[in-house]
Amino acid sequence: MFVHAFHSEWLKRKRSFASALIIGGSLFTPAIIAVVRLIHPQQLPALYNAQGFWPRMWKDSWESMAVFFLPLCAMLATSLITQIEFRANAWKQVHTLPVRTGTIFAAKLAVILVVLAEFLLLFNLAMYASGMLPSVVVPGVPSPRDSFFALPLLRENALYFVDCLPIVAAQYLMALRSNNILVPIGIGFAAWVGALAAVSSKLAVWWPYSYTILHYLRGTPKGAGLTSPIDLHALAAAAFVMVTTTSYVLFRTKREKG
Repeated sequence: MFVHAFHSEWLKRKRSFASALIIGGSLFTPAIIAVVRLIHPQQLPALYNAQGFWPRMWKDSWESMAVFFLPLCAMLATSLITQIEFRANAWKQVHTLPVRTGTIFAAKLAVILVVLAEFLLLFNLAMYASGMLPSVVVPGVPSPRDSFFALPLLRENALYFVDCLPIVAAQYLMALRSNNILVPIGIGFAAWVGALAAVSSKLAVWWPYSYTILHYLRGTPKGAGLTSPIDLHALAAAAFVMVTTTSYVLFRTKREKG
């Protein structure tokens, strides 16, 4: 039954703006980097001959992704996918199906998580294509000396995915409770702005909307003072479980089902 419910939610996702958002957000930064490099081809031979090309490419690409695109795309995609029934006045129809409430809740959440994983996959593919493009189209530019696949791709993407889960859980809870799509998006955007303001404080570790930013900064000189004895990723996973459990209880006990 879960497979059928997931397939149904996946088909409904195609009618939302979420797909275009995911594609555009994942490709934006790598595309800008590629365009800037192609505009200044005289600098490319030295850049591509240098050691550590891919680690620098990784840092340059993830800066805007971790601070801006990943949290905002997770926020918007979650709200858009969850709000489909409200926009179509279809919640009553969904609840008349011979499907358990928990299955409906889990299937919609699973679609959101798969979309988030798809976003990260497209971003990594775009990063690789962006790095390789100048060496293919510009004469005299060699291929990078090191390997893209030597980067900690699986580990880092998995950690960013976990760090983003509290945002998904919070937006999912708000989107299920509100029939106005602007409410969860507005609250989420305000929470993200608050994360930007609090990121230099040691208290930012208790603000879930800042986790992707903190994870990126801890690998840079700017984040030297942001160390904490608390495991950021464990805290993100715990926040996700807690908020998702609360969201499910509220969804199951909600009196008005449409």
